Amino acid sequence: MAVHPPYLLIDIDGVLNPFPGPGGSVPPGFHPHRLDPNGNPDVPVWLNPAHGSWIIATRSMGIVRPRWATSWNSEANRLIAPRLGLEPMPYVDLGIPDINTPHPSGHLWKRDPVSAWAGEAPLVWVDDDFAPPDHEWAKQRALSGIPTLLIQPDPYTGLQRSHIAAVRTWAIAVMQDFHTSEGADEQRAASSHRFAGEPERDDSTHRP
Repeated sequence: MAVHPPYLLIDIDGVLNPFPGPGGSVPPGFHPHRLDPNGNPDVPVWLNPAHGSWIIATRSMGIVRPRWATSWNSEANRLIAPRLGLEPMPYVDLGIPDINTPHPSGHLWKRDPVSAWAGEAPLVWVDDDFAPPDHEWAKQRALSGIPTLLIQPDPYTGLQRSHIAAVRTWAIAVMQDFHTSEGADEQRAASSHRFAGEPERDDSTHRP
């Protein structure tokens, strides 16, 4: 049976596009852009080309399946991906919520659509806006046997190399567990098949 790698869910604002600090400063390596998401003209966005390289390299390892999980929705592929050297990626359709806070029910508004979309699939999710209930959700999900990891960058510095290293370490361990479990299941199935095909032996007929 094929083993599918975990999903890698990626936010944009506060992750790939850090919030400017005092005086409009951003970390080194970020370049300014003026974009028009969803018809909103001249939106300032800061992007670091290294992020695209990190995502491409991680995907090429075959340990994750990257997906957008951002309020940009399909606009991520039109406006963000080309500027990071990324090919278009599938995205989680989060809809357009009618909210005035990112945590209208105490947890991140994205969590409900992400949970419904993911089902029981393992995932590592990178977002800057998780609240404590989101971390508890991830913990309970993992305890139920669904590998789940939340990574929360500082929105003023965005995605760091250490975050990608954490993604890779976690995903490699998950894939190793999958393959170990799959191998054990195949071994048990083979043993059951072998024993099922052997006739029952009556040792009493061979006693002297």
